[in-house]
Amino acid sequence: MPRDLNALSALAAVAKAGGFRDAARLGGPSASSLSEAVRRLEARLGVRLLNRTTRSVALTDAGQRLLDRVAPALGEIEAAVEVAGAVRDRPAGVLRLNVPGSVASLVLPSIVPPFLKAYPEIRLEVVVEEAFVDLVGVGCDAGVRYDERLEQDMIAVPIGPRVQRFACVASPAYLDAHGRPEHPRDLLNHACLRGQFASGVIPTWEFERDGELVRVDPTGPLTVRLGAAVGLAIDAAVDGLGVMYIFEEMVAGQLASGALEPVLRSWWQEFTGPFLYYPGRRLVPPPLRAFVDFIRR
Repeated sequence: MPRDLNALSALAAVAKAGGFRDAARLGGPSASSLSEAVRRLEARLGVRLLNRTTRSVALTDAGQRLLDRVAPALGEIEAAVEVAGAVRDRPAGVLRLNVPGSVASLVLPSIVPPFLKAYPEIRLEVVVEEAFVDLVGVGCDAGVRYDERLEQDMIAVPIGPRVQRFACVASPAYLDAHGRPEHPRDLLNHACLRGQFASGVIPTWEFERDGELVRVDPTGPLTVRLGAAVGLAIDAAVDGLGVMYIFEEMVAGQLASGALEPVLRSWWQEFTGPFLYYPGRRLVPPPLRAFVDFIRR
C-alpha cells in the first residue's frame, strides 16, 4: 500500500506540473524516480495512465478517471500529515490560493505582505483564474470568490471590503464628443469596452436604482480577457475610445485625477465583497488555518 500511495502521489504531481522534470523542480523526487513510479503503477494496473511525447505529458482517459477518484484522498492524507506535524511553534508549509484577477489586484495586496511577515515559514502560491474551479482537482487549499459563485458545502470567510461597486466610466473627451448617457439603455448607442471570461462569455452590464434593475449588452471597438488585460481597457478608456464598466477601486486613481469621469453614477450597483472558501469536509492544513485566523483578525 505505501508503494501504491507513492506512485499515486507521483502521478498526481506529474499531471499537475505537466511533466516529470517540472514536477521534480517543485521539490519532489527526481524526474527519473517519478517516471519509474508511474511506470510501475501502469504495469501493475495494466493500463497506460500518461501519454508521453518529447514535448509534453498528459493524462489518458484512464489516468484522468483514476486521479479524479484518488485526488481527494491524497489531499486528506497530505492535510493529515501536515496537521500531525504542526507541533512546532509556528505554522509552516505551502498555502495555495485560487483567486480572480480583481481579488489579486484589489484585496490581496493589503493582506499578503503582513501575513507573510507574521508567518515567515509559510510559502504562499497564488493562482489567478476567473472561472470557478474544483479546489481539490487543481491542487489548491482555498479560493476567493463572490457569494453567488460559492458551493453550499464550502466554508466561507469574509475577506477584503464587504461592499464593492461596479463603476461606469469614460474620459471627459469621449463624453464631450458623444454625449453623456442619462439611462443605462443609452449605452447601446455608445462605443463600449467589454470584458470576457476565459470561457468566452461576455458578462452583461448591470445597473440598479430605486428598485429598478437594468441589464444591457452594448458593443464596442475593444474586448479584453478579464484579469491581466484589464489595464489595456483602462488605458483605452482614458484615451477616449469608449465607455467601460469595472470595479470602482480599479479606476479610483483615474477618477480622482479627472482622467476618467463617472457615467450614470446614481445607477452604480453595489454588491457584497468576496469570501475565502475551502472544503468543509477536509482537515484544515496549518498554513490555511493561520491564514483564516489572520484575515478574521
